[in-house]
Amino acid sequence: MDVRAQIASVFHLDKCLGCHTCSVACKNLWTDRKGAEHMWWNNVEARPGAGYPRGWEDQDRWNGGWSVAGGGLELRAGSKPGALSRIFHNPSLPVLDDYYEPWTYRYGDLFDAKPTDTPPSARPVSAITGRPMDPRAGPNWDDDLAGSRRYAAKDPNLEALTPTERAALQATERLAYFHLPRTCNHCANPACVAACPSGAAYKRGEDGLVVISQDGCRGWRMCVSSCPYKKVFYNWETGKSEKCIGCYPRIDCGEAPACFAACPGRIRFQGVLLYDAERIPELAARPEAELVAAARELVLDPADPAVIEAARRSGIGDAILDAARRSPVLRFLKRWKLALPLHSEFRTLPMVFYVPPLAPLLAERDEEAIGCSGLRPPPVGEQSSPPPLRTAEGLFATVESSRLPLRYLSALFAGGNDGEVARALRKLLAVRLWRRAESVGDVDAAEVTRAFAEAELDPAAAAELHRLTTWAPLEERVVLPPSTRAEDLDPWPSPTALAFQPPGRV
Repeated sequence: MDVRAQIASVFHLDKCLGCHTCSVACKNLWTDRKGAEHMWWNNVEARPGAGYPRGWEDQDRWNGGWSVAGGGLELRAGSKPGALSRIFHNPSLPVLDDYYEPWTYRYGDLFDAKPTDTPPSARPVSAITGRPMDPRAGPNWDDDLAGSRRYAAKDPNLEALTPTERAALQATERLAYFHLPRTCNHCANPACVAACPSGAAYKRGEDGLVVISQDGCRGWRMCVSSCPYKKVFYNWETGKSEKCIGCYPRIDCGEAPACFAACPGRIRFQGVLLYDAERIPELAARPEAELVAAARELVLDPADPAVIEAARRSGIGDAILDAARRSPVLRFLKRWKLALPLHSEFRTLPMVFYVPPLAPLLAERDEEAIGCSGLRPPPVGEQSSPPPLRTAEGLFATVESSRLPLRYLSALFAGGNDGEVARALRKLLAVRLWRRAESVGDVDAAEVTRAFAEAELDPAAAAELHRLTTWAPLEERVVLPPSTRAEDLDPWPSPTALAFQPPGRV
């Protein structure tokens, strides 16, 4: 057993506001410089949608991630020697147009404008060439399904739907969408690290974050083409590859990453997981429908004495073990089985997980609205009316008839395994029914008990889940081990403090 520590995250999509505060915080902190204008290490996509860069999920085009061949794993982009033969022409690399040409505005048109009867306007110009341009794309160009006929229709996950499901989704396209925040997944089996010919991309031993050494990078960009999530970028100014570093300078100081601290919806949770590195080849090669279970199987129980002993042999200290036992990610992933990996079929074993979203509920057919949309379903004719939404049976029926088709969510988060997504949604609905019984009082206690039983959730776990996802402070949502570098990173002491330092301290 080769136990390793990994800082992992969970994004609760049912709570995401789509405000892009996380993206702006990350942009201002890390990529607000020349050569990085097109980089958004954190971006928020509206789904269904084409994403950023456009069509990043289409691995038939990009050849990212891993494939199973001969009973083992192979890079879809090819081996390192094969990659070196494509240094000067790599057809799997995205170009700037796949992202967008970043722009700014000629503000001098405003500051230097002469008095006129019409207000002046600032002309958009390319942030790279400085030439006038008409922006036609951006990292959130199709936000909230803007222009969905052009962008949302190109979502490759829609191919998993039947024609009837696609028609129903398009009929309510202004309501049937959700927001998908994306960062680097800091995978346990990262394709970018395996593809890098120079060895500049690596996983940090202390926390598993995937980073790229700027001294070792040669700008060959095999990491860009091999990353199936397209979260590695090329800096055209420095000639180096760059990516999300997980805000490790903040983590080393004991602070939460910038996107976590800035999120007003409090959708982000972070903690330490322990996993067995020896089992990565076996678990990553499982059939697609089993990859979600494989991701949970990879993660070890930090309270198991055998795991604790193996972790100590691997050099993992007691502080990290304690943080792993208190990790909110462990609860979402292993205990509640709510968190799911994004596109597990890429076989990189991502360490950023998602709680799938619940679509707004339709109103009840007995004229008493419980949903937030106010829409009425079509007449049922001679058919019997479905059970009301204030019962476990009626609420769970919405999982199969949601305006966000189950097949679409499973194509995103479960390798096509509808059962994994349905199980997570039933848990969320059971908590919703319980809270309605507590706050409104129009749900029978028997229905709550039945909902918990069918969702495989107990009242104590439901109460803990509700508290963690509503009013728990940041210190409980982001549980990191104590910083081992805090003393080295302390600010320079004040002159008053220096006067009382013993000799040799300064």
